[in-house]
Amino acid sequence: MTDSSKMAGFTIIELMITLVVAAILLSVAAPSFKAIIQDNRLTTDINTLAASLNLTRSEAITRGIPATLCKSNNTTSCVATANWHDGWIVFDESNDSGTIGTIDAGESIIRVVNGLSVDTTLEFEVGNNDIVYNPTGFTDSADAGKFKFCDDRNIPRGLDVSASGRVRTVTAADLPNCP
Repeated sequence: MTDSSKMAGFTIIELMITLVVAAILLSVAAPSFKAIIQDNRLTTDINTLAASLNLTRSEAITRGIPATLCKSNNTTSCVATANWHDGWIVFDESNDSGTIGTIDAGESIIRVVNGLSVDTTLEFEVGNNDIVYNPTGFTDSADAGKFKFCDDRNIPRGLDVSASGRVRTVTAADLPNCP
């Protein structure tokens, strides 16, 4: 026969020790978890731009006409005063108006990217407002350059757009310092 007057459970001291151990583990793990989140956000932003550049190149080759990626903060037109981290537009240059880099009547927007993660900045080293791919998939040599991504850790990461139109990632050693 069992004694029903005894209750099974934890003592208050056992619960306090468990909470202290959990608090210590959480305080050690939280900072590294924040770095993982920041790395993932930055990688996502880099991949988003790389995908847009590759799409622009692909559309120029497929359609046999120039295609442009330009910075924009209004999702409908190229804006020279916008920042690259505010967003960009990919569009075709199908109407032969002679104004490359400007969305004219008859040209279609292919993709709109509204902007990057909070606290991520993006600069293009050559200061261009757009990158134009011609039907062979090459860029104008003036459009070749490096995009630099920075977050609050100030460790630059980037993309290099070559004159042949190819896009590759670059490390901090290949980029100027973040501001």
